[in-house]
Amino acid sequence: MQRWRGLEDIPEGWGRSVVTIGSYDGVHRGHQLIIGRAVARARELGIPAVVVTFDPHPSEVVRPGTHPPLLAPHHRRAELMAELGVDAVLILPFTKEFSQLAPADFVVKVLVDKLHAQVVVEGPNFRFGHKAKGTVESLAELGRTYDYTVEVIDLFERGTAGGGEPFSSTLVRRLVAEGDVAGAREVLGRPHRVEGVVVRGAQRGREMGFPTANVETLPHTAIPADGVYAGLLHVEGEAMPAAISVGTNPQFDGKLRTVEAYAIDRVGLDLYGLHVAVDFLAYIRGQEKFATLDALLERMAVDVKQARGLIAEADPA
Repeated sequence: MQRWRGLEDIPEGWGRSVVTIGSYDGVHRGHQLIIGRAVARARELGIPAVVVTFDPHPSEVVRPGTHPPLLAPHHRRAELMAELGVDAVLILPFTKEFSQLAPADFVVKVLVDKLHAQVVVEGPNFRFGHKAKGTVESLAELGRTYDYTVEVIDLFERGTAGGGEPFSSTLVRRLVAEGDVAGAREVLGRPHRVEGVVVRGAQRGREMGFPTANVETLPHTAIPADGVYAGLLHVEGEAMPAAISVGTNPQFDGKLRTVEAYAIDRVGLDLYGLHVAVDFLAYIRGQEKFATLDALLERMAVDVKQARGLIAEADPA
């Protein structure tokens, strides 16, 4: 899969393509439906499927300081899109100047002049151009002028029996913030993942017999609510069952919020300086301060046992 950053990276002589545009943070099941349709249309037409996305998140430029928690960094989104069959990902640097493009100018500059769109596939709530004035209806109207068609894909709903709500990145962020990693997994179609480099912490876990990888997460990462979770620690292609702690370590009156993963039944691991990923499969309990260190150690042993069982029951794929 080709990856381009900026319009100038698009190869000369690029032909017609099927395009879909969006932030696509998380590449959740609703996104997968839209991208999957774009790929299917591209295969039918014998042309490439291209995803157009943005960096930074548009809200950070339009309303500085409002950058939402990120469900997946761009490299992870690209991996997920490649798995769906996408041929190229175009990351557009989202600047103040770019945000002021009128919808028609955006269409000409991106879809017509550079990507030569033949089909554009979007969700029903897609908005684009200055002040988000462009809609799927205006996108289709412009397509009649510039020789492309628009397909609108409805998003799946979660819990339709109870009224339901469309799959969205906002929904996943809320579930993650609440610690409902099982619910987030339902919408994403896979476990929520946090990435970063392993750094040295206080090393209390090692002293207590539960050495943890202290993950320095990427900026703006969506981190689950404070608590203990069952999950997987991914290191250099290997997925290890793990008990994960998120919080400030109240037992020792900590102030800094951290993500720490204990690789179950593994000894002698040296992970310092490595880039790792942590998948959250299930919530075990909230953070708490115990009366004694022995009580904490007893609870940690129970946590690991529970995590081992929950991971065995889960299908992480």
